[in-house]
Amino acid sequence: MKIIKYFIIIFFTIIHGTLNANEREFNEWLVNFKVYALEKKISEKTFNLAMSDVVFLPKVIKYDRFQPEFYEDTKTYITKRTSKQKVNMGAQLYGLNKDFINMIDNKFSVEKELLLALMGIETNFGTYVGKMDILSSLATLSYDQRRSDFFTNELITILQLIDAGKIDHDILYGSWAGAFGFFQFMPSTIDNYAIDYDKNNIIELKSTIDSFASAANYINKIGWKKNQPCFIKVKLKKNIPNNILNTSAKKLHNKNKFKLLKKYLINEDSFNVVDENLIASIITPDKDIIPDAQNLDPAYIVFENYEKILQWNRSLRFGLAVCTLKEKFENAL
Repeated sequence: MKIIKYFIIIFFTIIHGTLNANEREFNEWLVNFKVYALEKKISEKTFNLAMSDVVFLPKVIKYDRFQPEFYEDTKTYITKRTSKQKVNMGAQLYGLNKDFINMIDNKFSVEKELLLALMGIETNFGTYVGKMDILSSLATLSYDQRRSDFFTNELITILQLIDAGKIDHDILYGSWAGAFGFFQFMPSTIDNYAIDYDKNNIIELKSTIDSFASAANYINKIGWKKNQPCFIKVKLKKNIPNNILNTSAKKLHNKNKFKLLKKYLINEDSFNVVDENLIASIITPDKDIIPDAQNLDPAYIVFENYEKILQWNRSLRFGLAVCTLKEKFENAL
Protein backbone atom coordinates (compact mmCIF):
# COMPACT_ATOMS: atom_id res chain seq x y z
CA MET A 1 0.00 0.00 0.00
CA LYS A 2 2.87 2.38 0.86
CA ILE A 3 4.43 1.70 -2.54
CA ILE A 4 1.14 2.51 -4.31
CA LYS A 5 0.80 5.75 -2.36
CA TYR A 6 4.38 6.62 -3.23
CA PHE A 7 3.78 6.17 -6.97
CA ILE A 8 0.54 8.18 -6.77
CA ILE A 9 2.42 11.04 -5.12
CA ILE A 10 5.18 10.84 -7.74
CA PHE A 11 2.59 10.79 -10.56
CA PHE A 12 0.76 13.88 -9.37
CA THR A 13 4.04 15.65 -8.64
CA ILE A 14 5.12 15.08 -12.25
CA ILE A 15 1.72 16.20 -13.62
CA HIS A 16 1.71 19.30 -11.40
CA GLY A 17 5.26 20.12 -12.43
CA THR A 18 4.40 19.72 -16.12
CA LEU A 19 1.39 22.03 -15.80
CA ASN A 20 3.44 24.64 -13.97
CA ALA A 21 6.15 24.42 -16.64
CA ASN A 22 3.56 24.84 -19.39
CA GLU A 23 2.05 27.84 -17.62
CA ARG A 24 5.45 29.48 -17.19
CA GLU A 25 6.39 28.86 -20.81
CA PHE A 26 2.94 30.03 -21.95
CA ASN A 27 3.31 33.31 -20.08
CA GLU A 28 6.72 33.82 -21.69
CA TRP A 29 5.16 33.03 -25.07
CA LEU A 30 2.39 35.57 -24.38
CA VAL A 31 4.94 38.35 -23.86
CA ASN A 32 6.54 37.55 -27.22
CA PHE A 33 3.17 37.20 -28.90
CA LYS A 34 2.23 40.72 -27.81
CA VAL A 35 5.25 42.09 -29.66
CA TYR A 36 4.20 40.12 -32.75
CA ALA A 37 0.56 41.30 -32.50
CA LEU A 38 1.59 44.95 -32.28
CA GLU A 39 3.77 44.44 -35.36
CA LYS A 40 0.59 43.22 -37.10
CA LYS A 41 -0.97 46.64 -36.42
CA ILE A 42 -3.20 45.55 -33.55
CA SER A 43 -3.49 48.43 -31.11
CA GLU A 44 -1.98 47.98 -27.68
CA LYS A 45 -5.29 49.09 -26.15
CA THR A 46 -7.15 46.28 -27.93
CA PHE A 47 -4.49 43.71 -27.05
CA ASN A 48 -4.51 44.62 -23.36
CA LEU A 49 -8.32 44.66 -23.26
CA ALA A 50 -8.83 41.36 -25.09
CA MET A 51 -5.87 39.36 -23.79
CA SER A 52 -5.73 40.47 -20.15
CA ASP A 53 -7.53 37.35 -18.88
CA VAL A 54 -6.07 34.83 -21.31
CA VAL A 55 -4.72 31.67 -19.67
CA PHE A 56 -3.23 28.35 -20.72
CA LEU A 57 -5.96 25.67 -21.02
CA PRO A 58 -4.53 22.13 -20.70
CA LYS A 59 -7.83 20.49 -21.66
CA VAL A 60 -7.74 22.23 -25.05
CA ILE A 61 -4.58 20.28 -25.87
CA LYS A 62 -6.36 17.09 -24.77
CA TYR A 63 -9.37 17.83 -27.00
CA ASP A 64 -7.09 18.58 -29.94
CA ARG A 65 -5.55 15.11 -29.66
CA PHE A 66 -8.82 13.22 -29.24
CA GLN A 67 -11.50 14.39 -31.69
CA PRO A 68 -14.47 12.12 -32.57
CA GLU A 69 -13.59 12.40 -36.26
CA PHE A 70 -10.42 10.51 -35.37
CA TYR A 71 -11.89 7.48 -33.60
CA GLU A 72 -15.63 6.92 -34.29
CA ASP A 73 -16.54 4.62 -37.16
CA THR A 74 -18.68 6.13 -39.90
CA LYS A 75 -21.95 4.44 -38.93
CA THR A 76 -21.65 5.51 -35.29
CA TYR A 77 -20.62 9.05 -36.18
CA ILE A 78 -23.47 9.59 -38.65
CA THR A 79 -26.15 7.89 -36.52
CA LYS A 80 -25.37 10.06 -33.50
CA ARG A 81 -25.66 13.26 -35.52
CA THR A 82 -28.69 12.60 -37.74
CA SER A 83 -31.25 11.27 -35.28
CA LYS A 84 -35.01 11.72 -35.55
CA GLN A 85 -34.84 14.09 -32.59
CA LYS A 86 -32.36 16.28 -34.49
CA VAL A 87 -34.62 16.32 -37.55
CA ASN A 88 -37.57 17.34 -35.37
CA MET A 89 -35.56 20.14 -33.75
CA GLY A 90 -34.49 21.46 -37.13
CA ALA A 91 -38.02 21.31 -38.49
CA GLN A 92 -39.24 23.27 -35.46
CA LEU A 93 -36.57 25.94 -35.94
CA TYR A 94 -37.49 26.19 -39.61
CA GLY A 95 -41.18 26.55 -38.75
CA LEU A 96 -40.43 29.49 -36.47
CA ASN A 97 -38.27 31.25 -39.08
CA LYS A 98 -39.76 29.92 -42.33
CA ASP A 99 -40.05 33.15 -44.31
CA PHE A 100 -36.57 34.35 -43.42
CA ILE A 101 -34.85 31.01 -44.06
CA ASN A 102 -36.65 30.63 -47.40
CA MET A 103 -35.52 34.11 -48.36
CA ILE A 104 -31.89 33.25 -47.49
CA ASP A 105 -32.22 30.04 -49.53
CA ASN A 106 -33.32 32.01 -52.58
CA LYS A 107 -30.96 34.95 -52.16
CA PHE A 108 -27.79 32.89 -51.77
CA SER A 109 -28.86 29.86 -53.82
CA VAL A 110 -28.17 27.48 -50.93
CA GLU A 111 -30.76 24.93 -49.86
CA LYS A 112 -32.41 25.57 -46.51
CA GLU A 113 -31.97 21.87 -45.76
CA LEU A 114 -28.20 22.23 -46.04
CA LEU A 115 -28.13 25.25 -43.73
CA LEU A 116 -30.24 23.43 -41.15
CA ALA A 117 -28.00 20.37 -41.41
CA LEU A 118 -24.84 22.42 -40.85
CA MET A 119 -26.34 24.23 -37.87
CA GLY A 120 -27.73 21.00 -36.44
CA ILE A 121 -24.43 19.17 -36.54
CA GLU A 122 -22.25 22.13 -35.52
CA THR A 123 -24.25 23.34 -32.49
CA ASN A 124 -27.47 21.30 -32.22
CA PHE A 125 -29.39 24.32 -33.56
CA GLY A 126 -27.70 26.82 -31.29
CA THR A 127 -28.28 24.88 -28.06
CA TYR A 128 -24.58 24.07 -27.70
CA VAL A 129 -22.29 26.76 -29.04
CA GLY A 130 -19.51 26.02 -26.58
CA LYS A 131 -18.45 27.65 -23.33
CA MET A 132 -14.70 27.88 -23.81
CA ASP A 133 -12.95 31.24 -23.70
CA ILE A 134 -12.06 31.49 -27.40
CA LEU A 135 -9.12 33.83 -26.89
CA SER A 136 -7.56 31.47 -24.34
CA SER A 137 -8.25 28.47 -26.58
CA LEU A 138 -6.62 30.10 -29.59
CA ALA A 139 -3.69 31.30 -27.51
CA THR A 140 -3.18 27.80 -26.06
CA LEU A 141 -3.22 26.23 -29.54
CA SER A 142 -0.98 28.96 -30.92
CA TYR A 143 1.50 28.26 -28.12
CA ASP A 144 1.26 24.50 -28.77
CA GLN A 145 3.53 23.22 -31.53
CA ARG A 146 1.20 20.84 -33.39
CA ARG A 147 -0.60 23.49 -35.49
CA SER A 148 0.94 26.68 -34.18
CA ASP A 149 1.06 28.59 -37.47
CA PHE A 150 -2.63 28.00 -38.19
CA PHE A 151 -3.85 29.04 -34.76
CA THR A 152 -1.49 32.01 -34.53
CA ASN A 153 -3.08 33.33 -37.71
CA GLU A 154 -6.56 32.72 -36.29
CA LEU A 155 -5.69 34.55 -33.06
CA ILE A 156 -4.28 37.53 -34.94
CA THR A 157 -7.41 37.60 -37.12
CA ILE A 158 -9.83 37.65 -34.17
CA LEU A 159 -7.81 40.45 -32.55
CA GLN A 160 -8.00 42.41 -35.80
CA LEU A 161 -11.79 41.93 -35.87
CA ILE A 162 -12.03 43.15 -32.28
CA ASP A 163 -9.78 46.10 -33.10
CA ALA A 164 -12.02 47.04 -36.04
CA GLY A 165 -15.16 46.86 -33.87
CA LYS A 166 -16.70 44.03 -35.91
CA ILE A 167 -16.77 41.54 -33.02
CA ASP A 168 -17.47 42.14 -29.33
CA HIS A 169 -14.67 40.45 -27.35
CA ASP A 170 -16.93 40.07 -24.28
CA ILE A 171 -19.07 37.41 -25.98
CA LEU A 172 -16.26 35.29 -27.44
CA TYR A 173 -17.15 31.94 -25.93
CA GLY A 174 -17.32 28.89 -28.16
CA SER A 175 -15.57 25.66 -29.04
CA TRP A 176 -12.24 24.44 -27.69
CA ALA A 177 -10.73 25.09 -31.16
CA GLY A 178 -11.80 28.74 -31.26
CA ALA A 179 -14.94 28.38 -33.40
CA PHE A 180 -17.81 30.74 -32.65
CA GLY A 181 -21.56 31.09 -33.12
CA PHE A 182 -24.45 28.96 -34.37
CA PHE A 183 -22.39 27.67 -37.32
CA GLN A 184 -19.02 27.57 -35.55
CA PHE A 185 -17.02 30.01 -37.66
CA MET A 186 -13.29 30.25 -37.15
CA PRO A 187 -11.93 33.84 -37.05
CA SER A 188 -10.64 33.69 -40.64
CA THR A 189 -14.08 32.51 -41.79
CA ILE A 190 -15.71 35.38 -39.92
CA ASP A 191 -13.29 37.78 -41.58
CA ASN A 192 -13.86 36.43 -45.08
CA TYR A 193 -17.52 35.49 -45.14
CA ALA A 194 -19.54 36.70 -42.14
CA ILE A 195 -22.23 39.30 -42.82
CA ASP A 196 -23.81 42.00 -40.68
CA TYR A 197 -27.10 41.17 -42.40
CA ASP A 198 -29.35 43.20 -40.12
CA LYS A 199 -27.09 46.27 -40.59
CA ASN A 200 -26.64 47.07 -36.90
CA ASN A 201 -22.86 47.56 -37.30
CA ILE A 202 -21.76 44.36 -35.53
CA ILE A 203 -21.60 40.74 -36.64
CA GLU A 204 -23.77 38.62 -34.36
CA LEU A 205 -23.18 34.96 -35.13
CA LYS A 206 -25.36 33.90 -32.23
CA SER A 207 -28.38 35.50 -33.89
CA THR A 208 -30.53 33.74 -36.49
CA ILE A 209 -30.33 36.62 -38.97
CA ASP A 210 -26.57 37.17 -39.16
CA SER A 211 -25.67 33.51 -38.68
CA PHE A 212 -27.90 32.07 -41.42
CA ALA A 213 -26.93 34.80 -43.89
CA SER A 214 -23.24 34.33 -43.08
CA ALA A 215 -23.40 30.53 -43.42
CA ALA A 216 -25.22 30.80 -46.74
CA ASN A 217 -22.75 33.39 -48.00
CA TYR A 218 -19.81 31.18 -46.97
CA ILE A 219 -20.98 27.95 -48.59
CA ASN A 220 -22.11 29.82 -51.70
CA LYS A 221 -18.79 31.65 -52.10
CA ILE A 222 -16.73 28.46 -51.86
CA GLY A 223 -18.71 26.95 -54.72
CA TRP A 224 -21.74 24.98 -53.49
CA LYS A 225 -24.06 24.16 -56.40
CA LYS A 226 -27.72 24.12 -55.49
CA ASN A 227 -29.74 20.99 -56.31
CA GLN A 228 -26.71 18.90 -57.18
CA PRO A 229 -25.94 15.65 -55.30
CA CYS A 230 -23.55 15.32 -52.40
CA PHE A 231 -22.90 11.57 -52.19
CA ILE A 232 -24.38 8.12 -52.75
CA LYS A 233 -23.64 5.03 -50.68
CA VAL A 234 -22.33 2.20 -52.83
CA LYS A 235 -21.00 -1.36 -52.78
CA LEU A 236 -17.65 -1.81 -54.49
CA LYS A 237 -16.45 -4.66 -56.63
CA LYS A 238 -13.52 -6.54 -55.13
CA ASN A 239 -11.29 -5.91 -58.14
CA ILE A 240 -11.21 -2.13 -57.66
CA PRO A 241 -7.60 -0.82 -57.53
CA ASN A 242 -6.60 0.44 -54.09
CA ASN A 243 -5.23 3.68 -55.53
CA ILE A 244 -8.77 4.65 -56.60
CA LEU A 245 -9.91 4.75 -52.97
CA ASN A 246 -9.75 7.87 -50.79
CA THR A 247 -9.29 7.28 -47.07
CA SER A 248 -8.21 10.80 -46.11
CA ALA A 249 -10.05 14.12 -46.29
CA LYS A 250 -6.90 16.13 -46.99
CA LYS A 251 -7.20 15.98 -50.76
CA LEU A 252 -9.41 13.66 -52.77
CA HIS A 253 -7.58 12.05 -55.67
CA ASN A 254 -8.44 9.98 -58.76
CA LYS A 255 -11.50 12.07 -59.52
CA ASN A 256 -13.31 11.26 -62.72
CA LYS A 257 -16.68 11.44 -64.40
CA PHE A 258 -19.27 9.37 -62.60
CA LYS A 259 -19.90 7.26 -65.70
CA LEU A 260 -16.25 6.12 -65.65
CA LEU A 261 -16.28 5.24 -61.95
CA LYS A 262 -19.51 3.24 -62.22
CA LYS A 263 -17.64 0.20 -63.50
CA TYR A 264 -16.29 -0.35 -59.97
CA LEU A 265 -19.78 -0.48 -58.43
CA ILE A 266 -21.96 -3.50 -57.77
CA ASN A 267 -25.36 -2.97 -59.44
CA GLU A 268 -23.93 -0.10 -61.46
CA ASP A 269 -27.07 0.19 -63.58
CA SER A 270 -29.14 1.24 -60.54
CA PHE A 271 -27.61 4.74 -60.47
CA ASN A 272 -29.08 6.10 -63.70
CA VAL A 273 -30.76 9.01 -61.88
CA VAL A 274 -27.37 10.65 -61.35
CA ASP A 275 -25.88 12.84 -64.08
CA GLU A 276 -23.13 10.64 -65.46
CA ASN A 277 -20.93 13.61 -66.37
CA LEU A 278 -20.62 14.85 -62.79
CA ILE A 279 -17.08 14.72 -61.40
CA ALA A 280 -16.85 12.22 -58.58
CA SER A 281 -14.46 10.21 -56.42
CA ILE A 282 -14.70 7.17 -54.16
CA ILE A 283 -14.15 7.30 -50.40
CA THR A 284 -13.80 4.48 -47.87
CA PRO A 285 -13.74 6.52 -44.66
CA ASP A 286 -13.10 3.83 -42.06
CA LYS A 287 -9.94 2.27 -43.45
CA ASP A 288 -7.32 4.68 -42.09
CA ILE A 289 -8.95 5.24 -38.73
CA ILE A 290 -10.74 2.13 -37.47
CA PRO A 291 -8.61 -0.89 -36.47
CA ASP A 292 -9.32 -3.94 -38.66
CA ALA A 293 -11.83 -2.01 -40.80
CA GLN A 294 -12.80 -3.64 -44.06
CA ASN A 295 -11.04 -2.12 -47.04
CA LEU A 296 -14.13 -1.67 -49.23
CA ASP A 297 -16.95 -1.08 -46.75
CA PRO A 298 -18.48 1.36 -46.09
CA ALA A 299 -17.94 3.11 -49.42
CA TYR A 300 -19.36 6.22 -51.03
CA ILE A 301 -19.27 8.02 -54.35
CA VAL A 302 -18.88 11.71 -53.51
CA PHE A 303 -19.36 14.69 -55.79
CA GLU A 304 -18.08 18.27 -55.95
CA ASN A 305 -20.66 19.52 -53.43
CA TYR A 306 -19.29 17.07 -50.88
CA GLU A 307 -15.84 18.62 -51.29
CA LYS A 308 -17.31 22.01 -50.38
CA ILE A 309 -18.40 20.53 -47.06
CA LEU A 310 -14.83 19.32 -46.59
CA GLN A 311 -13.68 22.93 -46.98
CA TRP A 312 -16.03 23.78 -44.13
CA ASN A 313 -14.66 20.97 -41.95
CA ARG A 314 -12.00 18.64 -43.33
CA SER A 315 -13.44 15.36 -42.08
CA LEU A 316 -14.88 12.60 -44.27
CA ARG A 317 -17.39 11.69 -41.56
CA PHE A 318 -18.48 15.27 -40.98
CA GLY A 319 -19.21 15.68 -44.70
CA LEU A 320 -21.23 12.46 -44.80
CA ALA A 321 -23.20 13.41 -41.68
CA VAL A 322 -24.08 16.86 -43.04
CA CYS A 323 -25.26 15.45 -46.35
CA THR A 324 -27.22 12.67 -44.62
CA LEU A 325 -29.02 15.14 -42.37
CA LYS A 326 -29.70 17.38 -45.37
CA GLU A 327 -31.43 14.46 -47.11
CA LYS A 328 -33.54 13.78 -44.02
CA PHE A 329 -34.65 17.42 -43.94
CA GLU A 330 -35.66 17.19 -47.60
CA ASN A 331 -38.19 14.54 -46.58
CA ALA A 332 -39.28 16.28 -43.36
CA LEU A 333 -39.89 19.94 -44.26
